[in-house]
Amino acid sequence: MTLDDLYNKREQDGIKDCFRSDGYIHGVQLACDDNSRVDMASIPSFLRTILITDGTVTKSLEAYYWEPVLVERDFQHCVTTTQDIAWLQIPVGEEILLRGVQLRGGHSGNCYATAFSAIRYKLLPENLREGLLAGSLGIGMLIRDSGLETYRQILDVGVKRQKLGQINSKQPPQPHDYVFRTYRIYIAHEPVIIITESFPWALYV
Repeated sequence: MTLDDLYNKREQDGIKDCFRSDGYIHGVQLACDDNSRVDMASIPSFLRTILITDGTVTKSLEAYYWEPVLVERDFQHCVTTTQDIAWLQIPVGEEILLRGVQLRGGHSGNCYATAFSAIRYKLLPENLREGLLAGSLGIGMLIRDSGLETYRQILDVGVKRQKLGQINSKQPPQPHDYVFRTYRIYIAHEPVIIITESFPWALYV
């Protein structure tokens, strides 16, 4: 996901009500970026669970792989929107924070996920904004530790067939390289954060 991708998203795009209230829906197939389809049932069970959970991914990864998961920041900077972003319900000309991180195993070094976020940071409480700008923790962990009441809404789930190379030298890349989900976080009934998390299929087999 990039900022340009967000510009092109309309409110009706994505998975609509799928997985917003149910964990199982018969016959669901995920769209791939090559216009093919992948059965949701074929996705490794833990990865399938992560895709539809509304909990903190970092905490789930630590429990499953039983190692600390570190947040490594790739970039973080402010931009002014040149188009409206329907999924955040913001117009042209609003300043937002873009952030890219990796979730990496502290013992194994495996990159379990990458995350791209677009954030209306001026709407965040001051303590949350300061923690976010410091960049040492994931957004979910910051929200959890702040005790802030939020609502997460899954917008899209899909597969990216991009041959990005071998993630783990002990396992060859799988046919479907990355599975992703995009969700938004509401604070005080306003959409404030959009996050797209991408998970390398090979590490979850």
